[in-house]
Amino acid sequence: MSIENTSRYSDNDLEEFKILILKKIEKAQHDLDLIKSAYMNDLNNGTEDTSPTFKAFDEGSQVMSKESNSQLAIRQEKFIRDLKNALNRIENKTYGVCRVTKKLINKNRLLLVPHATLSIEAKNMQ
Repeated sequence: MSIENTSRYSDNDLEEFKILILKKIEKAQHDLDLIKSAYMNDLNNGTEDTSPTFKAFDEGSQVMSKESNSQLAIRQEKFIRDLKNALNRIENKTYGVCRVTKKLINKNRLLLVPHATLSIEAKNMQ
């Protein structure tokens, strides 16, 4: 059976992808919680009674740390949203179909990037 002629992945394949995606969502949510707790800890890291010079340096690094943690959190939230959208496509049985070529995305690609919506062929066309 050629992948090109198949309109969708089998229910067994979809179930395999669903399990993979659920595990990834769980890990991503855990990572997001860590990022958020690091962000909250950045608000007070015990420099109130240190020298004013150190405090100024620390406040500068604190702002940079907050910004990078904020960016990480935003990226992580987008990743989780993309994974949840992939779960919706599994439920609709449209998961793994390239939105440009309408062909099935290679299974190995989906195992590596389970939220992919473009085949390598379509990605290279961009």
